[in-house]
Amino acid sequence: MKRFFDSELETFRSNLILMGETSIRQVRDAVKALVESDVALADRVIAADDEIDTLEVKIDEEAMRYMNLRAPIATELRLVIVGMKASHDLERVGDEATSIAKRAVKLSAEPPLKPYIDLPRMAGIALEMLRDALDCFLDGDIEKALAVVRRDAEVDAINKQLYRELSSFMVENPATTTRALELMFISKSIERIADHATNIAEEMVFLARAKDIRHSEELKKSANV
Repeated sequence: MKRFFDSELETFRSNLILMGETSIRQVRDAVKALVESDVALADRVIAADDEIDTLEVKIDEEAMRYMNLRAPIATELRLVIVGMKASHDLERVGDEATSIAKRAVKLSAEPPLKPYIDLPRMAGIALEMLRDALDCFLDGDIEKALAVVRRDAEVDAINKQLYRELSSFMVENPATTTRALELMFISKSIERIADHATNIAEEMVFLARAKDIRHSEELKKSANV
């Protein structure tokens, strides 16, 4: 696939990877701000959201210019289309990081409802998924992409467990309702980040094999996609 990367496509790819790294950093810092009640760090995450938005616009502009001027062949066209879709998912990851940071600021004013163990663990899995999905953009490793898709269920399970636990807190002590709801929203944001990683991994399979696995559970489980 690398033979199709002329200088314009290489710039396009580099900007997408930069956007991915920025999104990962934003999520990591937002969760750290939550765990450490670090309002200054949370504020930096919120302020940096424009970086990701700017990269998304740049990637879209590069993609449209390339398609208009270069009449790309099928493989190049898939690369550009997949890159645009991935950038939209990464922009949403950045939005979720901002949401987590804003809720971290609110929660910092009150004592923790419970030790922050499950949320960082859940975020760690989601970020591993995201990084692996982006790696597939570089090396075309289909099995790694499929592994990302399969891990989504792991994050979903932790999210459901947290919902049950936090719901119990609210029932047993209504005074915890506000904090519990904020934690539920954070958990949902992390679950969505894993969904975006899954979307990118599925697009990487399409890039490498020209097969759409989004709605095929059988294909997602297959090593022979």
